[in-house]
Amino acid sequence: MPTKRPYVSPLREQAAAQTRALILRRAAELFAERGYGRVTVADIASAAGVASKTVFASVGSKGDILDQIVDLGVADSGHEQAMRHILALRTPEAVLEALAHGTRMGNEGQFTVHEAIRKALPVHETGEALWERATAAYRDALRATAHHLHTLAPPPSCSVAETADLLWFWFGPNGWRTLVVDNGWSWDRAEKVLYRLAVAGLQ
Repeated sequence: MPTKRPYVSPLREQAAAQTRALILRRAAELFAERGYGRVTVADIASAAGVASKTVFASVGSKGDILDQIVDLGVADSGHEQAMRHILALRTPEAVLEALAHGTRMGNEGQFTVHEAIRKALPVHETGEALWERATAAYRDALRATAHHLHTLAPPPSCSVAETADLLWFWFGPNGWRTLVVDNGWSWDRAEKVLYRLAVAGLQ
């Protein structure tokens, strides 16, 4: 006799996915605002308008939530499409202009996620590993850009490895945060100045 498959309601699955997304969004906001160590599952549940048991059932523990925030941040960064565009450009100035704009959009769009992870570093047992996972694709993209710049004329005056390091210095999350958060620059102003610094610095 054939085994009966359990019925899965598409509407219920959709509602569950929406609840999960809301919980992760509210958790990221709280982690970014208060710091990971000062937020409880009950706080997250209250912000999302659900019960604590719903949080555990939907996304797991507080550590699980942070893990998923990191993964979603990487998935939502749009770096693959941006890199396809950058690697198709044929002048150093065009590459650096696109890189300045692309990393600006990524950091602006992922600001809450980056802050949530950053504020977890001092207290989370795997905070450093989380940050490395969150930024691994970012660093790889800047290394690929450095290699591409060395195929163009004129190539940067330093090595490929040093070029990648400088791109991370200018366009990595710390560079953007230093200007925008620590010093109150607008994203537009930071993008223009970082682009000019990169063009001048790689000659």
